[in-house]
Amino acid sequence: MPRCSDGTPAETAWNARLSGLLTDLPHKTCDTIADVIAGTSVERLQHLLTDAAWDPLELDEARVKRLLELHPVTDGILVFDDTGLPKQGTASVGVAPQYSGTLGKIGNCQVVVSAEFLADDPASSTPFHWPVSAQLFLPESWTEDDERRKQARVPEEISQHTKPEIALGLLDRARLWGVPIQAVVVDAGYGDNPNFLRGLDERQVPYMCAVESTFGCRLPDEVAATAAQMPVYSGRGQPRKARPAPLYTVKELIEAQPASAWQTVSWREGTKGTMQIQAVAIRVHWATGSSLHSTSHSRVHTGPEGWLLAERPVPETIAADPQPTQAVPQEKEKEKIKYWLSVLPEDTSLPRLVLLAHARWVVEQFYEDAKQECGLDHFQGRSWDGLHRHLALVLLAYSFLALQRLQLPLPAGEVFPPSVTRSSLPHVHRQVLLWLFQDLLLWLLQTDQIQTFRPRRN
Repeated sequence: MPRCSDGTPAETAWNARLSGLLTDLPHKTCDTIADVIAGTSVERLQHLLTDAAWDPLELDEARVKRLLELHPVTDGILVFDDTGLPKQGTASVGVAPQYSGTLGKIGNCQVVVSAEFLADDPASSTPFHWPVSAQLFLPESWTEDDERRKQARVPEEISQHTKPEIALGLLDRARLWGVPIQAVVVDAGYGDNPNFLRGLDERQVPYMCAVESTFGCRLPDEVAATAAQMPVYSGRGQPRKARPAPLYTVKELIEAQPASAWQTVSWREGTKGTMQIQAVAIRVHWATGSSLHSTSHSRVHTGPEGWLLAERPVPETIAADPQPTQAVPQEKEKEKIKYWLSVLPEDTSLPRLVLLAHARWVVEQFYEDAKQECGLDHFQGRSWDGLHRHLALVLLAYSFLALQRLQLPLPAGEVFPPSVTRSSLPHVHRQVLLWLFQDLLLWLLQTDQIQTFRPRRN
């Protein structure tokens, strides 16, 4: 049997660490876990995260493939997002003053980008979803500081990557592991990045990406007309270069739509009844660059034809009465409009577009539950390896709970629908879950999915 550096079975360290992540401890650190889990110590738990020889990516891959075996799905949605892990000091890998959605402002924190897989049933209040993998975002202040990188054991191959670039890497990882991806869904922090959209287009992966009101688009008819009117060379001087079709902001295109184009769409049952919004969708090409540049200029790009989706709240008069008697002021409605770009097929229905646009709630729920129940933000180490091993173990613990919730349905009112702010994981009988968890852990060990523990060699 594999053993740790002090001679104890490796299974003991894994059981202790993972059982600790599944307890009700308010802080799931090596110290607190060692205090309540018999047969372990702080040193063994720290060894598991720092010097033991195992690859967190291999654990992620084994977990993902096992989940797909236990609950096969043919189609699913991959949702990307990032979360902040507040930290004190400057030594923890990747820590820097940066924006954190957790804090709601710029603060000293680490930022982790992750991918959440959602079985294609986003209309359900309890769909099956689980994390695929996660990676730390390394700020520029770290990538250019060789001494800090060395102290935190940042691998040499890790360079400066934006969050959208990390997300594309996680997408490639998920596809390599056989995750069936019907569409990618992200917020405007990713969708507003043309390089991210181009990366999705190059991979031929459909998407539903939120964008800001200033994002650019071109109309299909004008793109086709411009392509048909190529400049004719007269034989004198420099040949005229082709110019792109006119560029519009998504806000301009939606404001040009008649009031009758907006439709009321019901998209999910919530705790307060059916959830509704008003939406409109038109065919566009996402695009960059103005007509001041030629079509061959690096700033000019016209993406594939797709959908521009806009959404606004249902006016109270409509929500209360199908026959409204008073219109909501137009200016107030404009302020609440949200926009998405998608390359889903032309025959995709408006309700389907709306449903996918709202699929992001699963990753937000994952962050909330993983922090409250699995200690996602409780890691106290400083190294790159240590943090990513902690992330891999948290994802394993969370996936186990998600799988058991699917197989052991909870009573009405104890599920976690998207509108509930407090996690319902404490309602699950933890002793039963721990027993079942032993089976999953033994499978990983017996099938050699987890490598032998041994001290790191210099």
